[in-house]
Amino acid sequence: MHLNITQPDDLHLHVREDAMMSLAISHTARVFARAIIMPNLATPIISTEAALAYRANILLAIPKDSNFIPLMTIYLTDNTPPSEVEKIKSNQHIHAIKYYPAGATTNSDSGVTNLSKTYKILEQMEKHDVPLLVHGEVTDSDIDIFDREKIFIERHLNVLINDFPSLRIVFEHITTKEAVDFVNESSKNIGATITAHHLLLNRSHMLVGGIKPHLYCLPVLKRETHRTALLEAATSANPKFFLGTDSAPHTIKKKESACGCAGIYTAHAALELYAEIFEQENALDKLEGFASQFGADFYNLPHNSRKITLEKSPQTIPATFPVENDAIYPFRAGESVAWRVSQ
Repeated sequence: MHLNITQPDDLHLHVREDAMMSLAISHTARVFARAIIMPNLATPIISTEAALAYRANILLAIPKDSNFIPLMTIYLTDNTPPSEVEKIKSNQHIHAIKYYPAGATTNSDSGVTNLSKTYKILEQMEKHDVPLLVHGEVTDSDIDIFDREKIFIERHLNVLINDFPSLRIVFEHITTKEAVDFVNESSKNIGATITAHHLLLNRSHMLVGGIKPHLYCLPVLKRETHRTALLEAATSANPKFFLGTDSAPHTIKKKESACGCAGIYTAHAALELYAEIFEQENALDKLEGFASQFGADFYNLPHNSRKITLEKSPQTIPATFPVENDAIYPFRAGESVAWRVSQ
């Protein structure tokens, strides 16, 4: 079996820096034409100038036979000046601003402490049509980690869309039925990315039979009822839902530590994993829209002109990918994926 589709885009990607960046970019550029690059480095990308410098480093890591294009973002803080929006709007390489609640995930300590502190810049983003990318979780210590997304919708997203009705918002890596319902019920200005790992896994995969640190991610895996809702959304052909891997590399030492990092690395087989999911749901005919069209439309990007072919042919994932003096443990390490990209 073969499937020929327009070359896809990854609308949510972490590539880190240095050797890890080279690996992540080579895996991504193998299949994807473009990717929205996350700005949460150890030193956050908080300005247009920093984003352009980061882009220059990424360009050096792109394989010479690839036409891959990184789509840059900047990191929203309590002190991001509203004037930054005009810089972004006038720059063809920067496509959005990313909102991390302070302390929500990897390298988010410089994130927003109170959404009201960002209202002046949000006004400018709405005015100039610059998208806001949202990591949608509260970080209050008294809120159960499995409820953080739901509470964020109730406390913050509903307020945000009321106060800024024309602001384009991407609800990143949604994980709950409540998030699916919120996106479905909101205006056309609200979109959402869905990861392969949240479509394939529930929290039992991470916890039953022993804790599996390489399946720990944020937002954390949820109940099976939520996974089912995500599957229905991804395969619905609703253009509000589109592909964003949230592939997030960490070394084995950092994952298998007393305080393991959050993130699952899927860039090595991302599109193949989505193909497996869509086939299981009898929805292979819906994959092209989800992977190649809906996200581009939301970001006002042209569809890619190149076609790629997926072949129903199992491949075995390597046990590890070496990085400097350590390695990355990929999703499905040592196991098989049912599809491969043949060209």
